[in-house]
Amino acid sequence: MIKRIFQLFFILSVLISLVSAQDVKVYNPGANAAAEIRQAISKAGQEGKHVFLQIGGNWCVWCLRFNELVIKNDTLSNKLKTNYVVVHVNHSKENKNEEVLASLGYPQRFGFPVFVILDGKGNLIHTQNSAYLESGKGHSSAKVLEFLNNWSPLAIDPRSYISK
Repeated sequence: MIKRIFQLFFILSVLISLVSAQDVKVYNPGANAAAEIRQAISKAGQEGKHVFLQIGGNWCVWCLRFNELVIKNDTLSNKLKTNYVVVHVNHSKENKNEEVLASLGYPQRFGFPVFVILDGKGNLIHTQNSAYLESGKGHSSAKVLEFLNNWSPLAIDPRSYISK
């Protein structure tokens, strides 16, 4: 009897976790992506940061996995907060944000998620195919950290490379 109750409890908790995992809403199809990007550029310019565009949709398992990784990993979360203003740009059947993506050079050609880095003036400085950051059934923390370091404001500042 106790074994049966334990089995039922286990099955119920698995089902609840699956339902709640699918309920995660990282991307807002109703958001005005162009306005959010403009605000992020302004904020990044004032704070000496870059803009990190995470483009994907709530339908995209890899998009949600990436978001979960950078939220739960303190090193990655801090790296993002220190160096970037983050915007989640939706791409779904409800809102493909075609004009925004066209203005960014059609990053969706790499699949989803795809990451675009803008400087504090709004200039596109890098588009990243997320497949290069994958490992197993998720993204590699080490590869993501390297990517974030390589495109941080300090990394592309010429003054960082002047011999003293």
